Amino acid sequence: MRQFTAVVNPTAGGATSAAALLGVARLLREAGAGLETEYSHSLAHARELARRAGERDRIVLAVGGDGMAGGIGGALSGSGAVLGLVPAGRGNDFARALGLPTDPAGIARVLLDGAPRAVDTIEVTSAVHDRTVVLGSVYAGVDALANHHANSARLLRGTASYYAGALRAVAGWRATGYRVTVDGAEHAFTGYTVVAANSGYYGFNRLIAPAAEVDDGLLEVVMMHHAPRRLFFALMNELGTGAHVHRPQVRVLRGREVRIEADRAIPYGADGEVDAAVPVTARVLPGALRVLSGPGAA
Repeated sequence: MRQFTAVVNPTAGGATSAAALLGVARLLREAGAGLETEYSHSLAHARELARRAGERDRIVLAVGGDGMAGGIGGALSGSGAVLGLVPAGRGNDFARALGLPTDPAGIARVLLDGAPRAVDTIEVTSAVHDRTVVLGSVYAGVDALANHHANSARLLRGTASYYAGALRAVAGWRATGYRVTVDGAEHAFTGYTVVAANSGYYGFNRLIAPAAEVDDGLLEVVMMHHAPRRLFFALMNELGTGAHVHRPQVRVLRGREVRIEADRAIPYGADGEVDAAVPVTARVLPGALRVLSGPGAA
């Protein structure tokens, strides 16, 4: 029977994470699986706990949102350890990209019977971080600023916090000159953002890169060029369906390595965490992580 170690950060959405784990934990134990719980005091500590559990051949459960999933998944990348997801965040974008269920019974079924699936991860390097690894996407520009505002919101949650953060970010945004290098080819433009996506979803279930696949060894590079603010908000609304990619202001490329530079110190983020300012480089690590998916998944 499978042995699990759940990693929970009680200071980051702790009540929600604990509640999400409670129902799943009962079903795992009733099925005879072993389960231990580790509480982290930071994302860095969560990564360390995950590595230790993986070294003991335990399946590591990331309990939380995309920040927790990306942090723990990144820590296990390349190790051969298996990751399981217990979605408990505002977006749960990587779990959505994998098509995972959200109800306790469905989650427990995947954890107990699901097959490990090899998925890609993203190596992120910048002047601030020598190397970190995440799962979903790296984004630089107005969306990183919006995400920072959303994470700081005290009264709003979920999609409402993201839209409020986006309004605040766009209102103060000024045209930015980007230089994006995809597999050695440079692309210069003035605009709002660049997203290097492994997962199609980001920003609380926004479908930023509809064609992205988590196991194709490539990143979808979505570039939003300059447009009037009213049109930019129309583009934001189209993120719900992915229709924005058909706009002439949006360009999509594919590649294995993406470097993002700008003519000023704009912020970048990765998997819901806003880290620092550009320049930043994202490089895909094909098949580097084993994650539990649906029963019988390849």
